[in-house]
Amino acid sequence: MTDISIRIEGRAGRITLQRPDALNALTYDMVLKIEAALDEWRDADIDLVLLDAEGDRAFCSGGDIADMYTSGQEGNLDYGRQFWRDEYRLNAKIFEYPKPIVSFLQGFTMGGGVGVGCHGSLRIVGDSSQIAMPECGIGLVPDVGGSLMLALAPGHLGEYLGMTATRMNAADAIFAGFADAYVPEADWPALKAEMISTGHVPTLNTSASGGTLQDQLPYINYHFCAGAVGDVARSLATDDSDFAKNAMKALNRNAPLAMGCAMTIVRRLRSANSVRQVLDMEFRYTYRAVEQGDFIEGIRAAIIDRDRSPKWAHDGPEAVTGMDVSQMLLPLGDNALNWENMP
Repeated sequence: MTDISIRIEGRAGRITLQRPDALNALTYDMVLKIEAALDEWRDADIDLVLLDAEGDRAFCSGGDIADMYTSGQEGNLDYGRQFWRDEYRLNAKIFEYPKPIVSFLQGFTMGGGVGVGCHGSLRIVGDSSQIAMPECGIGLVPDVGGSLMLALAPGHLGEYLGMTATRMNAADAIFAGFADAYVPEADWPALKAEMISTGHVPTLNTSASGGTLQDQLPYINYHFCAGAVGDVARSLATDDSDFAKNAMKALNRNAPLAMGCAMTIVRRLRSANSVRQVLDMEFRYTYRAVEQGDFIEGIRAAIIDRDRSPKWAHDGPEAVTGMDVSQMLLPLGDNALNWENMP
């Protein structure tokens, strides 16, 4: 079985991720193949695109980043930067695609999986769905266009989700704007067959039960409205609620610089007017992440040595300064993303 299946069935272009043993993690080759299919199907005789994945554990757990670690260790900064350039171009194409794109997001949908699965016209979740932007845990910021959804989430929920990497179930994902509709997963095959046959995008249930974020929003707004990541940490430290304790654990676990930059990015993007502007902002950080940030150390601790004990460049949230954040988010000049070849 290949890593990805791309074909036309009935009225639908179909893209199925086929790496279930690797939680359908997205490889560079898969990114390029998805983009090529979408380019080809712009003028094809189809009405919509269906995105799904094999296995019940994950739609897509994120990008396959082991190669980035190896190349970064060798001093090769170009591999990761080119991967992100091409991945972000794909994210923009999905967001702007002229035909409906429908995704079925079972199990884990995280990081790069959000970039593929959460920018389309109809994003369907079920009872197993767990959606998150966990990048701050490996020294990155929420990217692949995910910071746009964080910026548009209610209140200060975007800062909270980006900085803590909290996982969302179906109800929470709909509330936060990462998904559109809940359908029991047993009904997914029939729903797919209907869309393949008719080419029509159905009207579905836009609510689900069991969410917690809406009830937590007053706490989130109170603490995560603070001016900087250190201020958030200090605010949480004065609160002995379970919410505050759990949020503080996340802030103490994740990369301080990445959290500070994530907070700033989300706030800057509340005035964004295109997904390309969002991706440009994210790329400022990811372009610099291997050389100047905590990315290599984050991957080492998470997937190479798996000791879960990263040695971040900053001792804690309070150690991150405004200058540290500004330096990571400066414009890239000639190295910025190039949209000239986009439709």
